[in-house]
Amino acid sequence: MTQDTANAATINSQETHKPLILVTGVTGYAGGRLVPRLLEAGYRVRVMSRDTRYLQGRSWVDQVEIMQGDVLEPQTLPTVMAGVDAAYYLIHSLEGSGSFEERDLQAARHFSQAAEGAHIKRVIYLGGLGEARDDLSEHLESRQKVGKVLRAYAKSVTEFRAVIVVGAGSISFEMVRYLTERVPVMITPRWVNTRIQPIAIEDVLTYLIAALKTAESAGQVIEIGGADVLTYGEMMLGYAKERKLKRVMIPVPVLSPRLSSYWVHLITPINARTVYPLIEGLKNEVIVTDDNAHKIFPDIHPLSYIGAVRQALAQLSAQQVETSWTDSTAAVWETEEPYTYVEERGMMIEQRKRDSDAPPEKLYQAFTSLGGETGWLYMNWLWRLRGWMDRAMGGVGYRQRRGSALRVGDVLDFWRVEAIEPNKMIRLRAEMKLPGRGWLQFEVAPSENGKSTLTQTAYYAPKGLFGLVYWYSIFFIHRLLFDGMIDRVVALAENDVPTQKQVRLALPIRALVVGIITPIVALGLITRVKRK
Repeated sequence: MTQDTANAATINSQETHKPLILVTGVTGYAGGRLVPRLLEAGYRVRVMSRDTRYLQGRSWVDQVEIMQGDVLEPQTLPTVMAGVDAAYYLIHSLEGSGSFEERDLQAARHFSQAAEGAHIKRVIYLGGLGEARDDLSEHLESRQKVGKVLRAYAKSVTEFRAVIVVGAGSISFEMVRYLTERVPVMITPRWVNTRIQPIAIEDVLTYLIAALKTAESAGQVIEIGGADVLTYGEMMLGYAKERKLKRVMIPVPVLSPRLSSYWVHLITPINARTVYPLIEGLKNEVIVTDDNAHKIFPDIHPLSYIGAVRQALAQLSAQQVETSWTDSTAAVWETEEPYTYVEERGMMIEQRKRDSDAPPEKLYQAFTSLGGETGWLYMNWLWRLRGWMDRAMGGVGYRQRRGSALRVGDVLDFWRVEAIEPNKMIRLRAEMKLPGRGWLQFEVAPSENGKSTLTQTAYYAPKGLFGLVYWYSIFFIHRLLFDGMIDRVVALAENDVPTQKQVRLALPIRALVVGIITPIVALGLITRVKRK
């Protein structure tokens, strides 16, 4: 045996002896974030999903074992659990009709029986906080019944109980974000005065991972919460203060959870079926009633609510679109459709795709040549008009400066280069005056037969109601402008781009009309924002 072969065998042996951890619910919020943390901690990770297509595109997909399984189909579970040392049960119903509680309990029975059959040493479950004597909502009660089922069959179960997880993408936090951002004057029903104890997602993950190495946590029910006890209304006002938004609350004595869920559905992208159990659960005061967590995990010190909000807002950037409650619809990004639009984690995301005969290197050269003297290839006059408007408002304007080869930090008209991957990707951050934050990204990937796929993504994170109005006031001009630009980039890479004179002569009438009217509307909105 050669030395290299011996070294390889040693490395493989070491990898094999690392504990194998099964994570369920990986398309959910906590599960999707737990996986990379486990990998960083040095564990081998196996994930289970009913449809593995939903996992494509995750940064960790090539570092884990992916297996298809369904807790409602028990015959799929033994193979998934073979050789597993510990398992995380992060599955629960939030939407759905019929008896969701019975489905949850049946799923838990199947899982725990399979775990016992596979001799899994530890099962760790994330349930819901609340006192049984307080007439819990159906969903909170169901979460706690699931914990009892798991403990009845599986050995060494650790059940964490939490409520209102604060983090970018958490459905409970997104409800706070959208309501506070979009409604300057809020009609507040009684449930906003219920006391709760929110906890940062990073603290939840820390507890979940620490349980693997903390023998004292086995067989325990552990209540976890952040450093602050406050009302849902105080959560919204705290978020508003951190975002420097003025918000007014007008209390009303009525507005049932059902009506509230329809109201939230109207104001936010969260549908009524999803938000109803959250609002219904807010009739219960959900706070930590014992200090078991501190006794078992004395080195974990949860963040305050404002600290958790700051942590979440810091992740509101284009390069940190990680996991969220909408990740179960992530397959939309795998579509071959030339245009897709989603609203996720408080961010508007427009994505365009084009296939090209040009190699990736040529497309990369084409989109990194944009700006400066080259211009933006399509409706360049409108880009200049936007720059003049920005300068008139005291912004940076159309600076038209760039180096011969772009680097991170370079100025590009009213953009700044935020990230570059040679022959693959460039991301630009908007520096013009906006009621929010914006990015524009181009990315190219090779496809079959020597062809390439160019992806152009526009990100916009609005601030307050005017940020939202601004976005929709220029939505149609974006459709026209960005469609034309990506087509010209492809044409340039294929050496078939028309001259600027030809482009001007070919401008459709609708482009001229929309291009004149929309900036005027946008200027009025920007002026109003600045006055405020």
